[in-house]
Amino acid sequence: MDIAVAIVLLVLVAFVIIVLVRAVRIVPQARAGVVERLGKYQRTLNPGLTILIPFVDRLLPLLDLREQVVSFPPQPVITEDNLVVSIDTVVYFQVTDARAATYEIANYIQAVEQLTTTTLRNVVGGLNLEEALTSRDQINGQLRGVLDEATGRWGIRVSRVELKAIDPPHSIQDSMEKQMRAERDRRAAILTAEGTKQSAILTAEGQRQSSILKAEGDAKAAILRADGEAQAIQKVFDAIHKGNPDQKLLAYQYLQTLPKIAEGSANKLWIIPSEVGEALKGIGNALGGSKDGQFNDGLFGPGSDAAAEPAATRPAAPATAPAASATGAAGLPGQPEA
Repeated sequence: MDIAVAIVLLVLVAFVIIVLVRAVRIVPQARAGVVERLGKYQRTLNPGLTILIPFVDRLLPLLDLREQVVSFPPQPVITEDNLVVSIDTVVYFQVTDARAATYEIANYIQAVEQLTTTTLRNVVGGLNLEEALTSRDQINGQLRGVLDEATGRWGIRVSRVELKAIDPPHSIQDSMEKQMRAERDRRAAILTAEGTKQSAILTAEGQRQSSILKAEGDAKAAILRADGEAQAIQKVFDAIHKGNPDQKLLAYQYLQTLPKIAEGSANKLWIIPSEVGEALKGIGNALGGSKDGQFNDGLFGPGSDAAAEPAATRPAAPATAPAASATGAAGLPGQPEA
């Protein structure tokens, strides 16, 4: 008797435990559960503690309400120019209605995959290879619009669709690589030519500016030398006028400059200017000439035609004679032979 009572009590305890387990359910955050009562939809459980009627209510598997990322395997797609490309897609979606995701579609992940494949073929089929490679944003936008519209009644919101990779055939890849290398070689040749051109232009510009600056420097140097010579001549001229030289000094200086004409190893002839007589006459007057301006004991005698003839009537043709030695015939330094 006692054993039977103990068995009954154990059965009752086990039943109570089972009832409590089936009656009390805790739904985690970002999860949702669908409750069926006697096989019919009754309600959707929100996160928190929930009491169910055991053996009457049945809780279906919880659904994840967070945004999910599903990567689908590569799909072969034929482009407008009859090239087969392999495209990998990634879909971001989120369950917004647990009831619709449970009763409106059997497997929403597989449905999204098949819908993405068919939509992708329709979109890429109207583009050529180059447009398919460069129009990813456009393809993503079209895919998202079609998927979001179709999956809305399934209680799913597609937030984003991305093309992970577009792989053309290997032969097309080789052709594209050759085209890219040719294009880069062309750009390199153009850049090299542009660099050479710029270098030549800069070199020519530098040479031109250098020539201009050199010419300007030479012109300024010539102007400065001319100004210096002019100032030197002006100073000498002013000094001579301030010193007020007489005829005797001028005649002496004139005779001193005559030997410089014969300087140099290439001089074979020495042309005596016609003014030598006047200079000698001035020297003679300075050294002891007569009162009438002629030499008494000078270089020309009283009967000399050169001394008696006025300077205005003497011939102006110069006489030529061999170059004089260091001491002239008249005893003066550097004086030529008459």
